[in-house]
Amino acid sequence: MTVSDFGKECRLALSRRGFVGALSAGAVLAAAPQWLRAGENSRQWARGGWPTVLSGREIELVVAQSWVNFTGVPRLATTINGSIPAPTLHFREGDTVTIRVTNRLPETTSVHWHGIILPFEMDGVPGISFSGIAPGETFVYRFTLRQSGTYWYHSHSGMQELTGMYGALIVEPREGGRFQADRDYVVQLSDWMDEDPMRVFARLKARSDAYNFNQPTAVEFFRDIAGSGLGAALDRRRMWNQMRMNPTDLADLSSVVLTHLLNGMPAAQNWRGLFRPGERVRLRFINGAGNTLYDVRIPGLKMTVVQADGQDVEPVTVDEFRFGPGETYDVIVTPAQDAYTIFAQSMDRTGYAAGTLAVRPDLTAPVPALSPVEWLAMTDMMGAMQHGDAGHGAHHGGMAMDHADHAMTANPLALPSKEVRHASSEYGPSVDMRVDTPRTNLDDPGVGLRDNGRRVLTLADLCTIGGPLDQRPPEREIELHLTGNMERYSWSFDGLEFGSSTPVRMRPGERLRVILQNDTMMTHPMHMHGLWSELENDRGEFVARRHTIPVQPAQRLSFLVTADAPGRWAWHCHLMFHMEAGMFREVVVA
Repeated sequence: MTVSDFGKECRLALSRRGFVGALSAGAVLAAAPQWLRAGENSRQWARGGWPTVLSGREIELVVAQSWVNFTGVPRLATTINGSIPAPTLHFREGDTVTIRVTNRLPETTSVHWHGIILPFEMDGVPGISFSGIAPGETFVYRFTLRQSGTYWYHSHSGMQELTGMYGALIVEPREGGRFQADRDYVVQLSDWMDEDPMRVFARLKARSDAYNFNQPTAVEFFRDIAGSGLGAALDRRRMWNQMRMNPTDLADLSSVVLTHLLNGMPAAQNWRGLFRPGERVRLRFINGAGNTLYDVRIPGLKMTVVQADGQDVEPVTVDEFRFGPGETYDVIVTPAQDAYTIFAQSMDRTGYAAGTLAVRPDLTAPVPALSPVEWLAMTDMMGAMQHGDAGHGAHHGGMAMDHADHAMTANPLALPSKEVRHASSEYGPSVDMRVDTPRTNLDDPGVGLRDNGRRVLTLADLCTIGGPLDQRPPEREIELHLTGNMERYSWSFDGLEFGSSTPVRMRPGERLRVILQNDTMMTHPMHMHGLWSELENDRGEFVARRHTIPVQPAQRLSFLVTADAPGRWAWHCHLMFHMEAGMFREVVVA
């Protein structure tokens, strides 16, 4: 079965439901004012749920505006070839592809090929790798695919990604894949807001907790008293009040403003993927959201993770995984029942995206309730100091320390540095906290997933097959801190917002260790363009090859980079508003 055939029977089975949806959209338009009906005649309605699959070596993409209606309110979206998500691009490893992108927007646009290793001129970041695609112009992307796996593509201009401009990119291995399946579905998660994203961003700048409705309540206070006593409950709140921080500050945006989508469909529309009993089904999960870290599970069905960020990993079977914007995970499932719910709840537990795997299109499975909101722990605030060690994943004891001492004597860069070095630029108005005792463990699933009774994937579980691409040890080490000020809604590297910072410079061919320390209470999915980031543990051992690495609160982690791609590259948090607010840095390999 070819990829273009994977959704064929689902499309046929869902045609009646699509017709009903079209009738609903028509009813909305009939009640709309005249200007809106006139607008509908001049712009197409976006297609969703089953985007077109485009394959071959030459592709034509057109960026334009299309009408959507996810919430009962028609809005204009930014689409590629008239669909949300954009067409799924299906390529073959080793091929040189030509992609012509025509801009029919009234503003400049761009397309970034997320996770694809290519010449920097083809990376699609205005102001860094090219000037952008002006209205009415066509830009020709041409590059050779030197990898395989699940990736995606999106706009890197303004807030276009938030308004619908994203799609899947699948590269088939030249010699056939390591993990075989009978069915193969892309499951692209995203989020949508009816409001103008720039207006939402401005509101966050004015009041950073404007969309956080998970504030501590009196009911929770009395529950704490019952569980731990009046003194402990008062101390807990006094601590957070003194720090002027919110223990439920898990996400900038909640479902008050966001609608969560699975393959371009809200949960009420219920995207469906069909299977036959006994089949192995591959699900290619892509987090294409602008703002949402998703916790994904399929109740009653184990998931075997076989790929992370497009790279094959040693299979690991889990019940649940968390991933942030930019990350991808491929899993294989073998359904035994007739129907299952794909459930992806937001990290802040205010909303979810959902779909169904079933043997027939008329079947559904129960949708679980949202999990309760958990407060950030002191681990998320101060790191290892609260444990009395470097985190529950750290290794201690005489033998381990003797081995580390010997390694450091032989090569001072054999292990990532543990000494915290705050840059002088961190001591300013753009930084409201600094962590002096970060944790270095990779085996923490994160707040809301700890000890929940399910087997939850962690970074420590990953092992990219084949090991590092470059066996050399690092020649030097750089340390950067992820910083912010929630009152100002300012995000930065080392307290410097983009525009105030200088590029990170790498020498061509050098092997470099990068240490990232998160001095904030939010998880940041960090994406370095153009170069593989080879994650290591605190003992300097290779873990996984990634293009996007989530850094948890008060966490210090490191990865190795081989500077084998000359040019100018972007490096940023993939939470769109964090990038817009300043957590963006240029990398120059020259």
